[in-house]
Amino acid sequence: MAELSQEEIEQRKKDIFDSMGKRSQARILKKGYEDWNPFEEPKDPIDIRKDPTKRTTQQLIREFLQQTPAEGYSNSYASGAFDICLGLINDNDKFIGMYDFSVWYKNLLEEDAKKQTKTDKI
Repeated sequence: MAELSQEEIEQRKKDIFDSMGKRSQARILKKGYEDWNPFEEPKDPIDIRKDPTKRTTQQLIREFLQQTPAEGYSNSYASGAFDICLGLINDNDKFIGMYDFSVWYKNLLEEDAKKQTKTDKI
């Protein structure tokens, strides 16, 4: 696109917009036509996104489930683990909130267990 003039780029953008269906046009107008860039590079495919440890979601979930006793999980359990794995890798606020709550709750349970142990000794 660097070799095209600004007018040519705008014309191509308008041509792309005009060739779209009404629903797609409405979605773009809702977000803002000026902010819409039909020429931007696509995001990385989900299967090559990596976390800070340089692992993909597939690698993380495989490693997690291999370390979990087989009798300790069901298909639903594995599905939930995969969902939160994917959500965290994608930096989705919903899953970050779920993770933060889980860590907080685990710590709360551990603190209560320590208090209970101290009370039982008295």
